[in-house]
Amino acid sequence: MRKAALGLLAGTGLVLAGLGGAAHAADAPKKYKIYLSLSYSGNAWQSEAANVVKALAATPPYDKLVDLKEVISGTDVQAQISAYESMIADGANGIISFPISSSGLNKAIRRACKKDVLVWVYDGMVTEPCAYSVSYLPGGFGENTAQALVNILKGKGNIFLSRGVAGNMVDKRHYDGAMSVFKKYPDIHVVAEYYGMWDDQTTQLETAKALAAHPDVDGIWAQAGEDGAIKALMASGRQKLVALTGENSNGFRLALANPDLQKRGFAGVSSGSPPNSSGVAFKFMMEQLVNGRKLPFHNVLYPLPWVPADKVKLCAGDKMENGCNAFPPGKVPDSFVTEIFNPTLTPELSIASALEGKPTPGATIQPLPANDYFKGAPNVPGIDCNHCEGPANPYPLTKVTPFNAN
Repeated sequence: MRKAALGLLAGTGLVLAGLGGAAHAADAPKKYKIYLSLSYSGNAWQSEAANVVKALAATPPYDKLVDLKEVISGTDVQAQISAYESMIADGANGIISFPISSSGLNKAIRRACKKDVLVWVYDGMVTEPCAYSVSYLPGGFGENTAQALVNILKGKGNIFLSRGVAGNMVDKRHYDGAMSVFKKYPDIHVVAEYYGMWDDQTTQLETAKALAAHPDVDGIWAQAGEDGAIKALMASGRQKLVALTGENSNGFRLALANPDLQKRGFAGVSSGSPPNSSGVAFKFMMEQLVNGRKLPFHNVLYPLPWVPADKVKLCAGDKMENGCNAFPPGKVPDSFVTEIFNPTLTPELSIASALEGKPTPGATIQPLPANDYFKGAPNVPGIDCNHCEGPANPYPLTKVTPFNAN
């Protein structure tokens, strides 16, 4: 049942015990063997997403219930398929994964499901219906940030596209959404397009190359790695900066809120992927395994973060509370991806959880809210379903309104 769309944000407070329907509880092992399967790795986002799972698995009572093993396969689909097969053969109870492909893993996932292995993916999605996912992907990062950039540029200008990892479904969904907007504006010219690999250093290098070839750029549409784009702009020595839309790095949010940079023309919006989706997926999996939790849909939509420059608010301490959404300079690395903390979904996490995979002292696992808190993701053909019909408008704007040229 992939299409149920329940109301968002209802009550909280279900306890771990008593969720009923214990499909797995009757023959529960002493410890659940959980595999964390990564494909692409190496940037701050991937590290934080993996660390969140490690921290939660080490937080009581999961520390007594979970045997967590991490496997990194790289960007080759066959390697992650082989990894899945090994996990199934090893008697895994669950696989939580950042998938390299939306469809390439399907056969392995089906075999896992037939062996009663729960498969949860995060950030990316898969078209195999027996798998589960937590993802912001159908929330429209590409089209909304593209429209925000067009609005800042008032519909005209030269822009760069700083993409993610070639061939990955997340990059494709973002790109398709963005181009659905840019193609509407004949005075918007894409003068450079490159793959930043969702990595700050790679993005900085590729942006610097593009700036050297096209110094007359007016804006940059970036996926993760946007902090590298900022550093490339600053290193170019130009006084006049350009507009930049990107994801959730702390350095980016600090730059957006910097009045000196704003005076030099820097503007934009912080949106994009929350690494916290891995933690929510892991908690769903554990509640299914431990208590047999039932879900009315398999694809859980994580709300798209959206922080324009005037909404950046620094945190006073180590927690994101009272509406703050960034840490002061020096508190965390510039590359730190800020969308980790959620007081309702993952109150157990801390900065050390995200950076080092450590549990928060004194924290215990809190149950996820009831099902009516969550919203099922819409159909995205080829991304979360096959042979399915998508919405009439696959790229609706949900965060911005197109500017009025008149």
